[in-house]
Amino acid sequence: MKNFFSAFLLLFISAGQISYGQSPKIDSVQFFIDQTPLNATLITNISTLMKQKMKQGYSFPATFICKLPDSTSVNEKIRISVRGHMRREYCYMPPLKLSFHNPTSPILYQLGSLKLVSACKASEDYDQLILREFLVYKMYNLITDKSFRVRLLNMNYEDSSGKKKTISQHAFVMEEEKNMAKRNNCREWKKGSLNSSESTDRRQMTIVAIFQYMIGNTDWAVPANHHNIQLIQSREDTLSRPFAVPYDFDYSGIVNAEYAVPDERIGIENVQVRAYRGFPRSMGEINEVLDIFKKQKDSIYSLINNFEPLSARNKKDMSKYLDDFFYMINKPDAVKTTFLDNARTQ
Repeated sequence: MKNFFSAFLLLFISAGQISYGQSPKIDSVQFFIDQTPLNATLITNISTLMKQKMKQGYSFPATFICKLPDSTSVNEKIRISVRGHMRREYCYMPPLKLSFHNPTSPILYQLGSLKLVSACKASEDYDQLILREFLVYKMYNLITDKSFRVRLLNMNYEDSSGKKKTISQHAFVMEEEKNMAKRNNCREWKKGSLNSSESTDRRQMTIVAIFQYMIGNTDWAVPANHHNIQLIQSREDTLSRPFAVPYDFDYSGIVNAEYAVPDERIGIENVQVRAYRGFPRSMGEINEVLDIFKKQKDSIYSLINNFEPLSARNKKDMSKYLDDFFYMINKPDAVKTTFLDNARTQ
């Protein structure tokens, strides 16, 4: 009887392992380390999506289909919601949030809710713009681990009603905030708004400000509800200043989207004109951070030039935009003028 019970228990455990193997759960960190583009299909009622896209918080049922690199086939029911501001109004396909945190999404459950960044309109030019923005995230990953990881998708948007033509273009998903924080031994900042970017970690903010200058982005701020900035704080030191992590780079000069215009208060003609938005630092602090950029220069250019989906024209355009930055940071007088003399005072 004892032997029979042992055999039954072993059989039960084995059956459970087989069942688990049939529904593998994805690792949220490995998912964004893997560089393989995913072929994916999002099925939803596109007409309803377009009609309701201006409703904040409105969610829709959808089906997400893809095949993972290990050949696992995914076909799961999810919820999607429209997010963003300008792109929601201007773009045909609004930015979405994909919620996998449902009982109907056992494989992708660990990914939580991911921001989906899609091409604004169904054209080759806009498809290239989304690839340029994707590369900006990858550049920042080279500069610091306190950055959002992204995963490229070859996406099909399929209308569940069959009335709309399927749209096929590139898109990317962005790592969930809490997973990015956890990777960095941090947690999301829950202590409300800050009055100034100077209330954040000083060195990390210097990295952020110089990176934003490099890509020609002025569409960010720590006050005003952390515009295009996520704040995270060390788990080990709850009294420490938070770290700033930027996102949403479509208004940057290196992306140069058709709809992107600078805030008139900044005083630049167009988004390709750089304007430094950091506060004063010593030359030593600036040079310490610039050394990070100099060491990653070849990797940044390689990232662009070896990115197969990007056209030769766009590779050349992005590289040329960076040339001015890397030339300037090797000129001490220009560094002083840009990052010290022209730093913000308020």
